[in-house]
Amino acid sequence: MITTERIIHCVNPTCSHPINFVGSRVCANCQTPIVYRYIWAIGEQLSKIPVGEIIADRYEVLGSQIWLDNKPGEMPETKNEVADEIIPYLRLCRMRSHLPQVYGFVDSPTEIPGKVTLLENAPINENGKLYPSINEVWEEATPVRQLYWLWQILQLWQPLSDVHVEASLFLPNNLRVQGWCVRLIELMETSRLHTSTTSLQRLAESWQPLIEKAHPSIAEHLQNILRPVLQGTGQLAEISQKLNLLLLSAASEFPLNLTVAGATDIGIEPRQNEDCCFPTNADSIEDPLLPRVSIVCDGIGGHEGGEVASQLAVQSMKLQMRALLTEVALSSEPVPPNLLQQQIEASLRVVNNLICNANNQQKREGTQRMGTTLVMGIQIPQPVRSIMGWDAENSHELYIASIGDSRVYWITRDSCQQLTVDDDVVAREVRTCRSMYRKALQRPDATALTQALGTKEGESLRIDVQRLIIDEDAVLLLCSDGLSDNHLVERSWQDFALPVLNGIMTLEDALYAWIRLANQTNGHDNISLVMTYCRVSPEYIVATPAGEESTLEMEGKIEPTSEVEVEVTEDESQITDSSQALLDLDLELPDEAPISETTPVSTTTQKRNRKRGKSLVRLVGLLALLLGGISLGLYIWWRYNPRHFNQICRQLPPSLQRVCPGEK
Repeated sequence: MITTERIIHCVNPTCSHPINFVGSRVCANCQTPIVYRYIWAIGEQLSKIPVGEIIADRYEVLGSQIWLDNKPGEMPETKNEVADEIIPYLRLCRMRSHLPQVYGFVDSPTEIPGKVTLLENAPINENGKLYPSINEVWEEATPVRQLYWLWQILQLWQPLSDVHVEASLFLPNNLRVQGWCVRLIELMETSRLHTSTTSLQRLAESWQPLIEKAHPSIAEHLQNILRPVLQGTGQLAEISQKLNLLLLSAASEFPLNLTVAGATDIGIEPRQNEDCCFPTNADSIEDPLLPRVSIVCDGIGGHEGGEVASQLAVQSMKLQMRALLTEVALSSEPVPPNLLQQQIEASLRVVNNLICNANNQQKREGTQRMGTTLVMGIQIPQPVRSIMGWDAENSHELYIASIGDSRVYWITRDSCQQLTVDDDVVAREVRTCRSMYRKALQRPDATALTQALGTKEGESLRIDVQRLIIDEDAVLLLCSDGLSDNHLVERSWQDFALPVLNGIMTLEDALYAWIRLANQTNGHDNISLVMTYCRVSPEYIVATPAGEESTLEMEGKIEPTSEVEVEVTEDESQITDSSQALLDLDLELPDEAPISETTPVSTTTQKRNRKRGKSLVRLVGLLALLLGGISLGLYIWWRYNPRHFNQICRQLPPSLQRVCPGEK
């Protein structure tokens, strides 16, 4: 059935008039935000269904295999038994940043009988279009972004291989990119028949077309890394190690500036604040962990339980992370990411056992045992040799750890992505293949926690530790469920994070404005959040009046407004040695020539001549500085985007084309 009237239903089950027109932001009747849930329908035969057709009286066909659920508040069709073909999706449900999730089923609208599997969280944007494939945007990406995409694919290879769907990584059209993040459209079973190559070799072969078009500064390095794999002698650990070092070297070319602010609020209802976070206004700006470490804990266990557990977790974790940063600083070589992840996991188990021992000493049992959720971000600076050959002090690694249902979001100018998965009954049921996600949500205990720090021995904890590479301006948001409930972060990030990224709101102003909104929307609970502004944009020299100290200032830089906002520059863009010499030069005029007795000159004229001489020297120095800066900028442009640079060169007059460098 084809309809020309496009409608979508409100998700509020109590709404008396739920029908709205597609394009509405809120329900015209009850003002509930309209949910647009885009679905990927598995099956190539579905690509022939005409756009606009309505399937099963609820799914509108928007394009090839992309459907819009016009009744997102209703349960999709599910199965009582979990089918074999969806098990990989369920087992890998915690990798939500990269993989889709099974949504439901529908009777096939084609001549082929059976059920069609529907996926949610597919790489579809807010306009109902697939994000670009990795091939489509590869050549326009920076070297670090190209390496970061390959690194993510390599990290997906082992988990997907464990459930025999690693073939999903071999097809470039199945690999989509949402900014920094690699996302898969669907999972495909790997054929085990008539193959003479290993899966790792097939992965390397699928990379070859990309590496041939990789940035010149990394292409040869990548060929050297893949050569043993293509020959059948390379191992996953060896590839990971070499690719990681190359990625860190590329990332270190950028500057990195961090600013952090945090706060906790009791909420609008009178209660004990069981949340705790770091940093807050009470923390000294001299704390050596600032601004690299951020922590949010949400205590459980009632009065004199939850607040004790959350405070103990924060203070203990700070000590553990201080020791980790000290240990890393003493290492002469970059510590591999798997070892850092293991160290962070071990630290969390130590903190867990401290709280667990306190419970045992106080003879707390069952629901009386105190515990706490925890999310943490730690930026670990490691010295590394950059691709350009200079020694950088920061490799731009950011590690994320989570236990419980507090959350971490990574927010750029283009998107807000939830990085963590709640440790609740829903996640447990899906991961163990006992239920599909939407069906598990219907359980009365769906959001009950399945683990938290301190409730059981550390050896039984499932700890998620992820690594990000900071290669663009972004805000890292850690928060308790007092902020994340009711999808408040997803609905409001553009109002609070974007102004920070665009330099029109301070981090602290955004922080407290977000808390005020949370009190209006989710005021039933304590609210805690910590925001870290990560900036890699280059800095610019800002002219200052004569006689004042010269400064380097970022374009749109946000100045700290309180104790909790601490700005530390690690790998700032440095002025070239020649330019710095010009700035530091104490310009002096040579001794003036003797004045002829027959050519009298007044004192005023002498002063004027001196001023003119000094002005001329300053002008020459400024022109030299400007020329040096332009030359450096042109060199970097040619070095990192030679194709575009040479295209511009060819448009110049022939007399100027001779000074352009040759094609790289």
